[in-house]
Amino acid sequence: MRDDDIWAMVHAERAALIEDLAKLDAEQWRTPSLCAGWTVHDVAAHLVDTARATRLGFVAAMVRARFDFDRQNARGVARERAGSPRETWERLREVAPRTSTPPAPLDTRLVEEVVHGEDIRRPLGITRAYPAEAVVRALRLQARTPASFGGAKERVARLRLVATDADLTIGESPDGPEVRGSALALLLAVSGRPLPPDALTGPGAGALA
Repeated sequence: MRDDDIWAMVHAERAALIEDLAKLDAEQWRTPSLCAGWTVHDVAAHLVDTARATRLGFVAAMVRARFDFDRQNARGVARERAGSPRETWERLREVAPRTSTPPAPLDTRLVEEVVHGEDIRRPLGITRAYPAEAVVRALRLQARTPASFGGAKERVARLRLVATDADLTIGESPDGPEVRGSALALLLAVSGRPLPPDALTGPGAGALA
């Protein structure tokens, strides 16, 4: 897939989330998200920060954060979280067309939009039918990303992930315990998000969750 095609998916997800956020009241913006310790407002601010990220800017921010990824993210949220939800929403709308990235694979932009989109939507009872290609690409990337950067490479190496709604099997061990679920459920699981008890099945479901 060409970079332009990936950016088209990223921009579509940003636009969809902006539309959903526009409908929220002040109380909903204060709702705890699936991202531990962050509200819906915080996640939106994080998405502003990541949309602004550039290769040199990301490296400089990591140096200032003493290479602590969580600290760097927290500082970004504090910087981009405006005084009101409306202002943060305006910032998100302003940066939505950007095509800059940190020094990471382009599919990280899909991870940001899909996973954080669910961080916001699920606690609010909002659903979205994500493009299958976006979810699959994000899942493949997260499955090979170390846990220190928000992925699950170490756990997935001992498992076999089987998507029930896509032609996708991931896992280095052919005899590893199998985990079955939708591609979106698997993506959220490898990204450390809580899921309903029946979202994943198979002997490896507990190890992944």
